Amino acid sequence: MNRSETTTVTHFVLLGFPGCQEMQSFFFSLFFGVYMFTTMGNGAIVCAVVLDKQLHTPMYILLGNFAFLEIWYITSTVPRMLVNFLSEAKTISSVGCFLQFYFFTSLGTTEAYFLCIMAYDRYLAICRPLHYPAIMTPRLCYILVSTCWVFGFLSYLGSAVQLSQLPFCGPNIINHFLCDLDPLMALSCAPAPVTEMVFYILSSLIIILTLLYILGSYAILLIAVLKVPSAAGRQKAFSTCGSHLTVVCLFFGALLVMYVSPTAENPAEIQKIMTLVYAVVTPFLNPLIYSLRNKDMKAALKKVLRIQ
Repeated sequence: MNRSETTTVTHFVLLGFPGCQEMQSFFFSLFFGVYMFTTMGNGAIVCAVVLDKQLHTPMYILLGNFAFLEIWYITSTVPRMLVNFLSEAKTISSVGCFLQFYFFTSLGTTEAYFLCIMAYDRYLAICRPLHYPAIMTPRLCYILVSTCWVFGFLSYLGSAVQLSQLPFCGPNIINHFLCDLDPLMALSCAPAPVTEMVFYILSSLIIILTLLYILGSYAILLIAVLKVPSAAGRQKAFSTCGSHLTVVCLFFGALLVMYVSPTAENPAEIQKIMTLVYAVVTPFLNPLIYSLRNKDMKAALKKVLRIQ
């Protein structure tokens, strides 16, 4: 086909979760409730960390930034899903699609980096408690936080730019609820194996290296905790780390299935479910399994919300 005969795609259609109108209304209500709980729950954590001076410590500064990140992470996908549940067209502009891909992957990468430095913080607090105040100073904490945000948004900038430069001539239907690399590459008029290979090599390196670092930190931490003579001390340490490990397992488990294993062998519906786990479920559960189990955080939230 001549270049003059091709039609440049100006919008894509996100199929999302197909079904009758009643089913679409149910999905809308479900995800709207999830989105509201996630933003309010994580927003309350951010407010508690900002307003309560007792929480101005590295552990809670990291937690507050993590909660802030979760708000934007779920916002990169769910609002568009909600619009599509109520729309028959289910369209998104090509620019909007590429921007969603960039912000979704960047925020997900930032989350992986945050989980790393949170594991580092717990390692120092438990394995080197006497040196912890001298090492994990507020200055170092803010440097680590800034590094996570900057590198998170730089990691996939090149891939997003390369993807946006590919020709899309039609069809324009994406069997997903968001703009991800696989469905977009499948719609490109010209093959781009280098772009795809660079993306998956980078994704695999980020996921595997960050996960290995977290698991290595917790292996050392576990050995140190088992040496604690007090049963109460061991229980407190395991309680603190258990919440973080739960988030790590949910987030990285789904990522490994999506971006490290061969996704071409996974049906589209399985890919949607796996994406939901790390894009929606993890931010939704964060206030429950990570923060609200913490006594100091509970007390701060009561002050912020004026609950007696």
